[in-house]
Parts: sequence; C-alpha cells; structure tokens
Amino acid sequence: MSDGLQLDELAGGASANGGTESEPQTAADLAPVFDVPVHIQAVLGKANIDVNHLLQLGRGSVLQLDRKVGEAIDIYVNNRLVARGEVVVVDERLGVTMTEIIKDGDGN
Repeated sequence: MSDGLQLDELAGGASANGGTESEPQTAADLAPVFDVPVHIQAVLGKANIDVNHLLQLGRGSVLQLDRKVGEAIDIYVNNRLVARGEVVVVDERLGVTMTEIIKDGDGN
C-alpha cells in the first residue's frame, strides 16, 4: 500500500498501484481505513449550568435540555455534525437510527 493513497482516489477508480480498475469498487477496497478510529456522539441536547449547580446533581436529578421530546438528535463524527436521527430501542438496548444526512454547511 502506498502512503500517498487518498480516499478520493479509491472512489475515482484508481488502484493502489496507480492504474484504473474496470471492476466496481467494493467494501474490501476500503480495508486500509477499517482500523482508523472515529469518535461518534449522539447528542440528545445541551444545557449550560454553573459548576455549583453541577455539583448538586445526583442520582435522579433532572436537567433540562434545549430539545423537546421527539425532536431529532444530532449525530457527530469526529466533532463534525453529519446526521440527525431518532433514539430507538433494539433488543432492550438504546440505539440511534439516522433520519437525515447533513451535507456540508447545512446543519449549523
């Protein structure tokens, strides 16, 4: 693998050796980036509070967020807003389903 290979080269049909491929791209073509760590956040809402109030919070405390029940949550990848979604329950576990993909500059 060449260290200078860019992801957009894979999308454009260029192979690692600089040639072009006539076969369609597959998920296996992205194998070099499978181990790249990403930080994903599903943000239910935000609140600004003083440290004094934060220290008074305990189990069962209620903190009012800037979102309403049923409103879409924000999904961030590496601190960049990429989608909006809904909280779902799957096999008694919480999850998130994406309902909207945010294009560059649309979500701010």
